[in-house]
Amino acid sequence: MTQFVQTSSARTLTNAVQDHYIPAEAPFSTVVKKGQILRIEDSYGQQAIDTLFYNAQDFSERYSSQDTMREQGAAYISTGTKIISSEGRVMAVMTADTCGRHDTSAGACSCESNTVRFGHYTKYLHACRDNFVLEVSKHGMSKRDVVPNINFFMNVPIEPSGEMTIVDGISAPGDYVELKAEMDLLLVISNCPQINNPCNGFDPTPVRVLVWEGEDA
Repeated sequence: MTQFVQTSSARTLTNAVQDHYIPAEAPFSTVVKKGQILRIEDSYGQQAIDTLFYNAQDFSERYSSQDTMREQGAAYISTGTKIISSEGRVMAVMTADTCGRHDTSAGACSCESNTVRFGHYTKYLHACRDNFVLEVSKHGMSKRDVVPNINFFMNVPIEPSGEMTIVDGISAPGDYVELKAEMDLLLVISNCPQINNPCNGFDPTPVRVLVWEGEDA
């Protein structure tokens, strides 16, 4: 897999302004200010990181998967992708990607979809939609505010027929994406707990989130 990296040697762990460890299966949120650089790291490899963005000043403006794909003319997200909001504005730009392809079509797992796909016994297993609802509730939002998300590091080939299948991830330990915030953002993550398909290698693992000041700050 070709790697797509455009990063800065000036960014180190010692000068990060935020450094977060997200346990396996857990939700997470933080604010990333305009101009800051966000890194989302797949620390152990083959871990789907379900991600949403909201305008930190107005949560009614949030990530739009449809507008993002239309703007790029592509089904996947990688270096150079503009993350587009529901208002048609650029929320962030992906500036580095060591993996090469990220899904924004397959959505988040839920108790209901687990039951349909994998059987009734999976209904009570933890799911990304639960994580999202729990985390956005901390910011005064509800399940109505959870929209279709980005699945960083999730491998979802799309067949010529339009069929999609979640298959083994291609990310290696330490792979990451970096995005430059083009507005103040509320970042919301579900570190995917799915164990019934191979998006996490059937073994959910911790991930890391770092934030740096922009080079022109």
